[in-house]
Amino acid sequence: MTINIGPEDVLVVVDVQYDFLPGGNLAVSGGDEIVPLINALAKKFKNVVFTQDWHPADHVSFASQHAGKAPYETVELDYGTQVLWPDHCVWATRGAELSSDLDIPHGQLVIRKGYNRAIDSYSGFQEADRETLTGLAGYLNEREAGRLFIVGLATDFCVAWTALDGAAAGFDVTVIEDATRAIDSNGSLEKAWEDMKEAGVERIMSREILG
Repeated sequence: MTINIGPEDVLVVVDVQYDFLPGGNLAVSGGDEIVPLINALAKKFKNVVFTQDWHPADHVSFASQHAGKAPYETVELDYGTQVLWPDHCVWATRGAELSSDLDIPHGQLVIRKGYNRAIDSYSGFQEADRETLTGLAGYLNEREAGRLFIVGLATDFCVAWTALDGAAAGFDVTVIEDATRAIDSNGSLEKAWEDMKEAGVERIMSREILG
């Protein structure tokens, strides 16, 4: 059965940036494979918004900022446990740019996240302190948005957190599984899908929209 996309529905394209694509500093395996699919899906939507990781060079989530720590280790910060990452998506670098292969000229909004040096931000809705909002929910509510369909990178981090926070904010949220790719570190992908299911997030394949 084909899902009909209405004029109020929104495609949320999460972090399709060079540092998350092959050759990038935090490359997600197969990340480039989803770009043509995202472009095809976007043609079905009147409303498309993007999220963009946007870090200062000394961001607290970078392993390089913690003596003796390596990427993928964790530290405890004021807001909880933080995974440490390779330096990535540093503002005004090519790695932070949205992929030029995205062909979505009708995209209307780019929400930048993670620009606060002291707080990481996976979700398009709020930062990891769970207090600082990005304004995305306000924008969607003001535009009287319908369902949210989420694609992008990475399934088990920024996609999942965006989906969970979207559901918590009262939106009807669906993740298009084959238009995402995962890091899958220490069982993170399985846990992300479990968390999303528990939160009422739907999980579909792109053919259910594209036919």
